[in-house]
Amino acid sequence: MNQNQKPNYLFPLIVVFIVCFLIGFITTMNNSMIAFCTDAFKLTAQQGQYVNTAFYGAYLLSIPFAMLMNKIGYKGTLLLGLAVAGIGFVINSLGINSAIAKNANVYAVFLTCMCIVAMGVVMLQNVANPYVKVLGSPEKGAFRMTLSQALNSVATTVAPIFITTFIIAGKDPKADNAGSYVPGPFLGLGIFTLIICLILVFLKLPDPDKDVKQEDEVDAFATSTTKYKSSAFKYPHVWLCALAIFMYMGVEIGVPSMLPYKFRDMMGENSDYSTVATSFLAFYWGGMMVGRFIGAGILTKFKPRNLLATCLFLGAVCILLSIFLPGKAGIWCMLAAGLFHSVMWPLIFNLGLEELGPNTKTASGIINTGVIGGALLTPIMGMVVDKSNVLVASACLFIFYAYILWFCIFGSRIGLKKS
Repeated sequence: MNQNQKPNYLFPLIVVFIVCFLIGFITTMNNSMIAFCTDAFKLTAQQGQYVNTAFYGAYLLSIPFAMLMNKIGYKGTLLLGLAVAGIGFVINSLGINSAIAKNANVYAVFLTCMCIVAMGVVMLQNVANPYVKVLGSPEKGAFRMTLSQALNSVATTVAPIFITTFIIAGKDPKADNAGSYVPGPFLGLGIFTLIICLILVFLKLPDPDKDVKQEDEVDAFATSTTKYKSSAFKYPHVWLCALAIFMYMGVEIGVPSMLPYKFRDMMGENSDYSTVATSFLAFYWGGMMVGRFIGAGILTKFKPRNLLATCLFLGAVCILLSIFLPGKAGIWCMLAAGLFHSVMWPLIFNLGLEELGPNTKTASGIINTGVIGGALLTPIMGMVVDKSNVLVASACLFIFYAYILWFCIFGSRIGLKKS
């Protein structure tokens, strides 16, 4: 073999793209189960939101898992993440069948196992992007990253359709045996994930730490006249950004989490509102997908702060209209908010990473912990639904929007030299 011949990473890259798809699919699939679980397990709105708590609560382990990755490497973390997620699905399937047979708490089994699945997803998110970056020529790295994000967005749109088609379509979510609808599809997902894991065992993958050239970045920090602080923990805007991500999760996850209750109010509690609401979630996540593609082009023409402020305003307008407009009109306005939520994550995140130099990687870990907002804010909104109604709960979103706007205009500038 010619020593100068470049390795062919096409097949490994395809497998890693599948992993990127799985990350988006599993994350959105979990949220799409809320309406079904609420009916199947006879839950209050707050109890139904524990689906989000079980999943996003796993992000508390983001930093420990990053430390684990330093010990076992990128490929080891990738394999472990797939194994944990796959086993979580299999245990979920077997555990639900066992719980039904023993007349035990099926919902508790479901939440526990989805938390295990989420732990695997957190590990996968730590390694997926670095692998996409190194599996191929450096000059096409941006293209591969864009493609991986596109696949992630497609997955978020497909996931609600999967739940509707394979779990609840043509069935009664309120039936006493509704929990038995879950094991088959979840067992299939678990087996598929474990097969991907097994394939990766036999693939030779590069080490991002060794194969991504970082000399230019290091030299830039070394020759820069900017004096950086000794730790990312000393930058106020990093912590404020983590809180902004916390609030953003309340926005992104809060809308699809409240949608079933909006349909329940419109169609009646004894209707098949949960099936209809789950199918409509594809429009919300589809709007997020379209917004990401449009946003990629718009970002080159507008300042990030201006774009974020505009999206926050338009998203808030959509929610305001959804509160006051009756019936389907209000629901479509709620779904339209996804179009404006689509670019908020990268815009908020990048504002938190300004002027950090060598502290950037540590700051990313700090900011990522804000994802637990999805675990904590949605049950609070569910409690508001139980004590009042979905319209009052939806109004909570304006608090989240307001903080993110404050961070965009003021908080992200605290402690920075740039105006």
